[in-house]
Amino acid sequence: MTVLHFGLILMMGCASQRAFTQGSYDDPSRVELLDDKYNESDMQQMADTVIKAMVACPYVANAAKPPVVIVEKVANKTQEHIDTVSLTDKIRTALIKSGKVRFVNKEERDTLKDEYAFQEKNASGPTAKKTGKQIGADYILSGNLATNIQEVGSDKFVYYKLTINLTNLEASTIDCTEEREIRKKYEKHSIGF
Repeated sequence: MTVLHFGLILMMGCASQRAFTQGSYDDPSRVELLDDKYNESDMQQMADTVIKAMVACPYVANAAKPPVVIVEKVANKTQEHIDTVSLTDKIRTALIKSGKVRFVNKEERDTLKDEYAFQEKNASGPTAKKTGKQIGADYILSGNLATNIQEVGSDKFVYYKLTINLTNLEASTIDCTEEREIRKKYEKHSIGF
């Protein structure tokens, strides 16, 4: 390999590394439809609708004390890979901040169980936390995210529908529910030479 070839390879390697090395912060609330997939703007709009509805739900708003909720995964019934955990995290965070709802941490049950066992053997007297004092959940937050895609001529319509339910654990009734629909239109452009 000549020095010239080596220099060209080195320059091409450096050029490809420069493609995304300089960036800037962007406003996450600004809507940018870069492609026809589910995006963070869709998630924010859906979460905001659900949060407002859950806080206003009479079973939550009129409760003597904040109901305790456990989060189940929102079923992704779309053809896309969508992180529904981020969606429920956003909803849970806002509901906790509202002071209207409390949550049981289902994801950390094994960690909590291990910590109770450790404290039972190692923590001093009154500081040891014990099992049997945990708060039971009043509600299960669950839901579905579905989509419908239609292509007509050069137009493509992408429709998303999120449904979230608060199911009463004691009565097995859905006491609060909310839907949020989003429909986006895209136009295909032919690429000519």
